[in-house]
This record gives sequence, C-alpha cells and structure tokens, in this order.
Amino acid sequence: MQSTLARFRLLALIEGVSLLVLVLIAMPMKYYLAQGWLVPWVGWTHGVLFLTYLVASLAVSHKLGWSIGLWLLSFLASVLPFGTFVLDLKLKRMQANA
Repeated sequence: MQSTLARFRLLALIEGVSLLVLVLIAMPMKYYLAQGWLVPWVGWTHGVLFLTYLVASLAVSHKLGWSIGLWLLSFLASVLPFGTFVLDLKLKRMQANA
C-alpha cells in the first residue's frame, strides 16, 4: 500500500505542477505577450498527465478501498489549481497511518 500511495502522490504533484505551468505561465504568455508557442507543448503534456492521473486515481481507489467521496475529492483536486497539493496533505496522513 505504501508504494502505491507514494507513487500516486508523486503523480498527483506532477499533474498539479503541469496545471499551474499551463495556467500561470503558458496561457498568460499567449494572451498577454502574444507568445503562444508554449501552450501546445504544455497543454499536451498536461493532458497526458491529467488522463494518467484519472486512470491512476481509479486504480488506486479500487486497490485501497477508497469511498466514492474520496475518489470524487481526488478528481476535484485535479481540476482546481493547487488542488492536488491540498489533496497531498490528506494522502500523506493516510500514508502515515497505514
């Protein structure tokens, strides 16, 4: 369980960083500096990480017996900026208690 949750936490943090890079760097560059070249690269990378995160969250929730509410929380965290960082605090507590 420890390694499964640790790997998922790492993926969640990477996915969260990719969302922040897209929203806070790539998109402002496109709309304020007319430099849109970064958006396709960061957007594509974030999209792959997001889909990987969703599949992993389903697998981890099934393996660890999460409630539907906890899985929905993990999904919500993936679409909100800084959400995966807040989720990481909960997952860290779960990992410490296991």
